[in-house]
Amino acid sequence: MKSIDRRGFLKSSGSAVAAISAASYSRVKGANDRLALGVVGLRGRGKSHIAAYLNNPGAEVTALVDIDQAVLERATAAVRKEQGRKPDEHSDIRKMLDDKSIDAVSIATPNHWHALMTIWACQAGKDVYVEKPASHNIFEGRKMIEAARKYKRMVQVGTQSRTTIHKIQAVELLRDGVIGDIYQAKGMCYKRRKSIGSLNPSDVPAGVEYDLWTGPADPVNFKKNRFHYNWHWYWAFGNGDIGNQGVHEMDIARWGLGKDELPSAAFSSGGHFITDDDQETPNTQQAIFDYGDSQLVFEVRGLITGGEAGMQHGSNTIGNIFLGSKGYMTVDLNGFRTYLGEERELGPSMFYAEEGRWAYFPHFDNFLKAVKTRKHTDLNADIEEGHLSAGLCHLANISYRTKQRLEFDPKTEKFTNSAEANKLLTRDYREPFVVPDQV
Repeated sequence: MKSIDRRGFLKSSGSAVAAISAASYSRVKGANDRLALGVVGLRGRGKSHIAAYLNNPGAEVTALVDIDQAVLERATAAVRKEQGRKPDEHSDIRKMLDDKSIDAVSIATPNHWHALMTIWACQAGKDVYVEKPASHNIFEGRKMIEAARKYKRMVQVGTQSRTTIHKIQAVELLRDGVIGDIYQAKGMCYKRRKSIGSLNPSDVPAGVEYDLWTGPADPVNFKKNRFHYNWHWYWAFGNGDIGNQGVHEMDIARWGLGKDELPSAAFSSGGHFITDDDQETPNTQQAIFDYGDSQLVFEVRGLITGGEAGMQHGSNTIGNIFLGSKGYMTVDLNGFRTYLGEERELGPSMFYAEEGRWAYFPHFDNFLKAVKTRKHTDLNADIEEGHLSAGLCHLANISYRTKQRLEFDPKTEKFTNSAEANKLLTRDYREPFVVPDQV
């Protein structure tokens, strides 16, 4: 079967010829033994989910869910063309979860829906692939872990760097001491983000079930600039760029630093500079996390900026710098480099092939493998890893919003010096879309 990438699926979901024909699909050996996948959220990242499953001969997309009827219809037509079988269509995930034939659910919705959908799916006996950040707040992440373990479900988070060869090798070198004792990991998300403007509320587009889209959040009037993608920049639905692109680099920073718990203190500052628009989250943010023997630093810049450590690619710099007693390492999309000694001589490095650097299929393949082995330790980005990396983003945002340096107990996952900050560990949920205390 010919492989399909996200670009290929995007074309097939429009007017171009499909990359996989129904005839070739039907000839794949073991078609009746495929895992049945339901994909939720189809406009953006969900298309990548679909493409990855269509590329795996052990999977079949049998159901699709989206609150936008037009988006749902386009995706359904594309999947039918690709695999020769029309998937079931739903606007509400709860209808799909009632289908006993579904083995696993793949979630690519806005952040505020990640936890509840994951918990519902676990309760329904489905395994879950959920996009990053794993959760919208720290309370949710812990409940997702509890649900995964209680119902013995495989829950993979979409931090695909954990399945990216050059990043795996970079972390292995750090573990082997290539730069000595690491005293700081710095993650960077210098990604240009244009203004979202200022708009008045408007009518909900035809075919959109906006109440379902709002879900756990308090209802607000529809505005175009807080719907498709721009929901990232509103606290009720997203987590700013530190929890969007940033969480990928935050995950690598924590991974390379070798920390398997949240830090004892966090401080973040910044602001929404230059642009006067409806965005609530900062477009410039710095965060420092205290691990005692080392620190994790993170920086977000959404405005025009320069690069750092030679990692600028066009207008963006997205990557990590690890600083150690013997030198430093840079890790980004294109590979990793080490610079050793006082002279900063080039040490072990890997420059990744252009055609492979965007590869994300292996992360989905890893998820499907664990679905079959029933071992959550086979997951490269188990929900517990996803919770910790998302938790760092949440700590930063809480510090930013409360304007406080926060002391934190990683065992209880509570702040020890701020009642105001503890209130932001969770949210007020709207019935019936409530993340429960007991999963």
